[in-house]
Amino acid sequence: VQLQASGGGLVQAGGSLRLSCVASGFSFDEYEIGWFHQAPGKRREGISCISRTGGTDYIDSVKGRFTIARDNAKSTVYLQMNSLKPEDTAVYYCNANYYRLDYWGQGTLVTVSS
Repeated sequence: VQLQASGGGLVQAGGSLRLSCVASGFSFDEYEIGWFHQAPGKRREGISCISRTGGTDYIDSVKGRFTIARDNAKSTVYLQMNSLKPEDTAVYYCNANYYRLDYWGQGTLVTVSS
């Protein structure tokens, strides 16, 4: 089982990034996929998720700026991040969940400069 997150980097405030999370080793289309972030010195926090049927949810701080999407044919979930703010600086992780099965990717660093 593997979740490979990528797409992080350094961007100026107001800029955009698209994160990708490629899954392998399990039935991707049966899992709910979430994106979490962990800022320095803070706890890991869920920010967005997408169900197996495509329903989406976001925390208030990213609503209207971030969009989650999945491509089951490619076993990939995306997080399009627009209008980035310095407070979005964090390591971003993807997570796959199916009942008691829970898998994590290795994280990708997003740094937003002011």
